[in-house]
Amino acid sequence: MTTADGAVTAVEALPEVDILVNNLGIFGAQPAMEITDDDWRRYFEVNVLAAIRLTRAYLPGMRERGWGRIQYIASDSAVVIPTEMIHYGVSKTALLAVSRGFAKEAAGSGVTVNSVIAGPTHTGGVEQFVRSLVGDDLPWDVAQREFMLRHRPQSLLRRLIEPAEIANLVVYLASPLASATTGAAVRVDGGYVDAILP
Repeated sequence: MTTADGAVTAVEALPEVDILVNNLGIFGAQPAMEITDDDWRRYFEVNVLAAIRLTRAYLPGMRERGWGRIQYIASDSAVVIPTEMIHYGVSKTALLAVSRGFAKEAAGSGVTVNSVIAGPTHTGGVEQFVRSLVGDDLPWDVAQREFMLRHRPQSLLRRLIEPAEIANLVVYLASPLASATTGAAVRVDGGYVDAILP
């Protein structure tokens, strides 16, 4: 899906969907001044354009059927840009704008389009990322605590979010219960983003 041809292949294999969750993404720590043009392009290609391609492919059919759900898994890094991952944060900020724009495109059609602002989530990739920042020699519970204290101190949860906690929100937004929720950036960030309003 990270290329136009890859998206075409995916759509040919699955030509019609009712629920599209754009969850493809890459991340990694890198000093801001060392992020090359190629790095910037790669992050935009994977984190933004892949989702745009699939949305363009599936939104017309959803509109014709009068029902559909499109979600973009963004990140708290879209709102609070981390200094060690500026390119990632910018790509996720772009995804919020893409989501809002496609929600307007789908207005009145029965299709809802939303983004999920996920906080730091406990995955294998994030474990590697955390260890790269705080050290490989620490037991996982200590490494996680150190990461949250040093790199995400504003988190009210004070721990990584479990994937099921993100999935619960995704399932709700995909359900008929969320029929009036569209154009929104809904947070499941453990209180990381310091805001009262979205």
